[in-house]
Amino acid sequence: MRTRISFLRLFIISIFSSLLFITSCGIKSQEGLVLITVSDKNHAEPDYFTGEYWRYIPGSRLLLIDPDEPGKEPELLTDEFFSACSPEVSFDGKSIAFTGQKNENDSWQIWELTLKNKRFRQVTSGKENSIDPVYLPGDRLLFSRFIKNDSLKGEYNLFTCNSDGRNLNRITFNPHTYFASSILNDGRVITISSQLYPLKEKSSMMILRPDGTKSELFYQGAGGSTIFSRGRETENGNIVFIETSDSLKSGSSLISINYNRPLHSRSNLTSSSTGDFCSVAPYRPGKLLVSFRPKKTQRFALYSFDSEKKSLENPIYSFDGYDVLEAINIKEHEKPKKLPSEVDAGVKTGQLLCQNINISGMTSPETTFPFMQADRIEIMGLDSSLGVIEVEKDGSFYLKVAADMPFRIKSIDNKGKVINGPGGWIWLRPNERRGCTGCHEDQEMVPANRLSLAVKKNPVSVPVHVTGIKEKIVELE
Repeated sequence: MRTRISFLRLFIISIFSSLLFITSCGIKSQEGLVLITVSDKNHAEPDYFTGEYWRYIPGSRLLLIDPDEPGKEPELLTDEFFSACSPEVSFDGKSIAFTGQKNENDSWQIWELTLKNKRFRQVTSGKENSIDPVYLPGDRLLFSRFIKNDSLKGEYNLFTCNSDGRNLNRITFNPHTYFASSILNDGRVITISSQLYPLKEKSSMMILRPDGTKSELFYQGAGGSTIFSRGRETENGNIVFIETSDSLKSGSSLISINYNRPLHSRSNLTSSSTGDFCSVAPYRPGKLLVSFRPKKTQRFALYSFDSEKKSLENPIYSFDGYDVLEAINIKEHEKPKKLPSEVDAGVKTGQLLCQNINISGMTSPETTFPFMQADRIEIMGLDSSLGVIEVEKDGSFYLKVAADMPFRIKSIDNKGKVINGPGGWIWLRPNERRGCTGCHEDQEMVPANRLSLAVKKNPVSVPVHVTGIKEKIVELE
């Protein structure tokens, strides 16, 4: 009897194992494939302030290709969409998030596709466009969303939500527009930002935490340049992206900056090349995937680029009558750090400390003389001044500012002459604590090792004419 039971168990196990083997063989792994965005249309020039024909491309499609089998027919993933572009691969390599348009006149929304079963799921909805998805740790997504008639005079702002679209949060609060974001291994987000008010300015690369705190300049090109693609972090600690320049007739370039010195390490990897680059992404060790065309009369094709030799290699894939606009490798990759958040919605203010308003660039009045001396600051809101504040004798100030309110600061002397500024737009999230060394100081400057006089007093409330701000009482370290 025991022999029969043992034989039966062995038989069942063998049948079950065979079924598993057959099933697993029938499902081909997507690892190592490349996801590309293609378009067969000759579009108008890209608009870097609205994103049209740049971050969302009518009639675009997503295809899967095998770079090791160039003759193999590509797999069309988005045949049920009128448009699909800007894909991102999940950390486990099993799903992609992308910008999609089901029908021609639909708004653009964020969708997710599970690669194994080819099932689609809509993440965002609404009449306004949501584009450029980014996977975040903690089962969340970040994306750019258009706000019509935004009271803060912005257009595309950054939002986060759960992977199912719930728990929607806005995280940027200034008169800028934001596109082409990506996440670094340290958990921070880099994004292309352009000021819209009071004057339109060329794009720069900003960095911030996924909760909208600690926003600051990460990279800015030379005058007239425009950052064209997402910044991608490579395995050697560099960030690569495409930059165009109005002064260069040779077209767009592949730029690399170092994570540790982004403002002072710019390297043009394609200075000896002619032609246009459209996108870049890490591929294999020492290799990048680039979208490139030798001449403006030709279509963009997919190439491998040797970042050490700074040279294009043979084309990986080209599609007759189509541009290959983006490419990203399908693979599991390391999940970035999940940064803790200090944001507390119950607190209605944030706090800002400056050590010395007379520090500018890499020049400090503590080490260099003579120096023009400012003794007060003016806080500038969107439409009016929010107050003038005298700083301490050491040039320091300490402010308590209404949360999520954009403002700029200019330093002035006792005669009202502007010494510096107004600078870029700042906002503080609820409960955020920020500090700076000076006004327009170099990001690499280390503050002096001393206690600022301003912190020995209570912070000044901004707007200055508003008093008695009611907020949740919390202990701020």
